[in-house]
Amino acid sequence: MKIEILDEAQEDLVDGFRFYEAREAGLGSYFLDCLFSDIDSLLLYAGIHQII
Repeated sequence: MKIEILDEAQEDLVDGFRFYEAREAGLGSYFLDCLFSDIDSLLLYAGIHQII
């Protein structure tokens, strides 16, 4: 499985990082870490669910 993050989505991620980082130092990094962790999960678990 190949996951591609479009340019528009990358801009949204940067905006999200800046938003959370403005609230509290380190929160922007936590935001990105959580998102990329979920994206990595897609690679690990893609296709394991039963097709109904």
